[in-house]
Amino acid sequence: MKKLWMCLLFITTSFAAFADEGMWFLMYLKRLNESDMQKKGLRLSAEEIYSINHSSLKDAIVQFNGGCTAEIVSDQGLVFTNHHCGYGAIAELSTPENDHLTNGFWAKSKNEELKPKSLSVRFFVRMDDVSKRILGLVNNKMAEDERKKNHCW
Repeated sequence: MKKLWMCLLFITTSFAAFADEGMWFLMYLKRLNESDMQKKGLRLSAEEIYSINHSSLKDAIVQFNGGCTAEIVSDQGLVFTNHHCGYGAIAELSTPENDHLTNGFWAKSKNEELKPKSLSVRFFVRMDDVSKRILGLVNNKMAEDERKKNHCW
C-alpha cells in the first residue's frame, strides 16, 4: 500500500511540475513568453511565430471546416487536423462500396485526391480587440437573454 501511495504522489507532482498551460496572446509573445520558451529550447523568435506584417508561423495555422484548427504542412496545401474534425467530410466521401471511415483512403497522386463539397479552410488574416465594441452593446442590468438578442458575438 505504501508503494502505491508513493507512486501516486510521484505521478501527481510530476504533472504539476511540468504544467505550463493557458492561452497565449500572439501579439504579446515577445513581451510575455519568448524568453521562457527559448530557455526551454525554442529556436524560433517571437517574430517568426507571429508577425502582424510579415510571413510567420501564424500563416500556416488555419480554421478547418468552420471550427477546428489545422496546420498547412506543405507548399502544396497539405493540411493536418484531428480525425474528429474531418469526420463529416470523410463520411461525405464514403459510399457503401468505399467506406473511407472504416477502411481509410490513400491518394497515390493529386489526380486521385477527393474533395468533399462541405469542406472549407479559412486563413487567419488579422486579430482585433473587439472588447469596446462588444461591451458598448451590453450593460450589467441586461439579462443574459437580452444580451444574446443583441447578436454582438
